[in-house]
Amino acid sequence: MSAQVVSVLNDLIEISRDGEQGFKKAEEECANPELKLVFAACSKDCTRAAQELRELVQRFGGKPEETGSISGKLHRGWIELKAAIIGVDDHALLAECERGEDVAKKHYHNALEKDLPADVRALIEAQYQDVLKNHDRIRNLRDQAANTKPPHDSFL
Repeated sequence: MSAQVVSVLNDLIEISRDGEQGFKKAEEECANPELKLVFAACSKDCTRAAQELRELVQRFGGKPEETGSISGKLHRGWIELKAAIIGVDDHALLAECERGEDVAKKHYHNALEKDLPADVRALIEAQYQDVLKNHDRIRNLRDQAANTKPPHDSFL
């Protein structure tokens, strides 16, 4: 069972690293100082989650994942490319961050469907609640930004 537990935990480490790096990228691209603080806080949450997961992987005798996923790298590259070509507004950044949190929600939900030791399940459930909280915060901010931005087509 420990190999399965390590696999589940390493998947969540990748997702947490994607979130950490994605929120950092959003913070870099953002001009709004209040949103920069939100993105920095979300990145810090992801960093903490990844560290907690790494410690569990080591406890189960595994080698912790150190990077994010390829799809996460592509997602961040898309944000960077769009920012370089046409710029990004608050709404676009928040929408991209929400997409990333949707992926994290899916991975955490899938992890909780697995047969896991009680202490591992408890940590994953607590982190899942944090992911849901961040997702809802980002979604609400995205909705607010949508109500304040001028109408135009975005290809994000």
